[in-house]
Amino acid sequence: MSTEHRFDTNAVHAGQEPDETTGAVIPPVHFSTTYAQDGIGGLRAGYEYARAGNPTRTALETQLAAIEGGARALSFASGLAAEDALLRALLRPGDEVLMGNDVYGGTYRLLARVLGPWGVQLRVTDLSDPAAVDAALAERTPKIVWVETPSNPLLRVTDIRSLADKAHAAGALVVVDNTFASPALQRPIALGADVVVHSTTKYLGGHSDVVGGALVFADAALAEQPQFLQFAAGAVSGPLDAWLTTRGIKTLAVRMERHSSNGQAVAEFLEGHDRVARVYYPGLPSHPGHEIAASQMAGFGGIVSLALADAAAARRFAESTRLFMLAESLGGVESLVNYPDEMTHASVRGTELAVPAEVVRLSVGIEHIEDLLADLEQALKGL
Repeated sequence: MSTEHRFDTNAVHAGQEPDETTGAVIPPVHFSTTYAQDGIGGLRAGYEYARAGNPTRTALETQLAAIEGGARALSFASGLAAEDALLRALLRPGDEVLMGNDVYGGTYRLLARVLGPWGVQLRVTDLSDPAAVDAALAERTPKIVWVETPSNPLLRVTDIRSLADKAHAAGALVVVDNTFASPALQRPIALGADVVVHSTTKYLGGHSDVVGGALVFADAALAEQPQFLQFAAGAVSGPLDAWLTTRGIKTLAVRMERHSSNGQAVAEFLEGHDRVARVYYPGLPSHPGHEIAASQMAGFGGIVSLALADAAAARRFAESTRLFMLAESLGGVESLVNYPDEMTHASVRGTELAVPAEVVRLSVGIEHIEDLLADLEQALKGL
């Protein structure tokens, strides 16, 4: 499927063969926790117990690999569960992760507070700055280079191909968190990444109704140990979670078109507003990563961050929108507003990853753009 068809078609059809018994176009959800065997060890299609494998989860993993252009994919109960399995599979005490200095706070917390006491080292730098990358790799070689692009929440853009070339030359693996862009807009494996990470809770699920995570591997051999941990530690996605994620992915291409067009319009509106100090959005020519983003992305997505005059103004703005609901997370069809300093990134306060207190993050949904702009205008007028 992945070699024969384009992204939009793979999103709809990969792993979605009609049910053999009934011909149902939508494959059924398999809730069974255990599977009858044809004699001891005689497994039907390889299934024995739901933690080890489930047909609905297998269908999602097939779909994920196809849309990211990977050799193998694994589905987990959350994005952090996926990250945890990957890191514990690839790292040993003394190994180091070189991470971008603008990433999801939960990823930093996992490395610094969970794996750090186990002996994993963490170093942080600006991976969107080629000189900083060169200096960091010259200082010592990490086991993993971990990047988000666009990053969360300041939308920094990293040249994936350049970073992958440099990291591989130094002997490091490259992991790209592709949650903000989604494979509808960006394919990191095609640009040289070894592993792609997703919080499928966000754009892939797309409807704010399912929590999940995924790993997609360029090389199937690299998936073997994370797959063992998926089974041995058990943080798997349940069948209904897998089915809801699959359903969301089927409309990903058309949703991302609307998220991107709305995001661009919101960013342009905010950039011209006298109450806004700065706008962070890679679709703006003023963004320092605009040209790189344009070269490696098919669109700029629906996340827009803005800086206001100060922290007090940012808090007032975040609490004054009406259509933009004040909530954590992102990537759903509805628009959300988030105050990172006290919400999604509270865990990195006081660190070099701390988000400026005057910054607000918007997840721009698929509502009518004029209604969204009117909501932002009324909120800004109240500052």
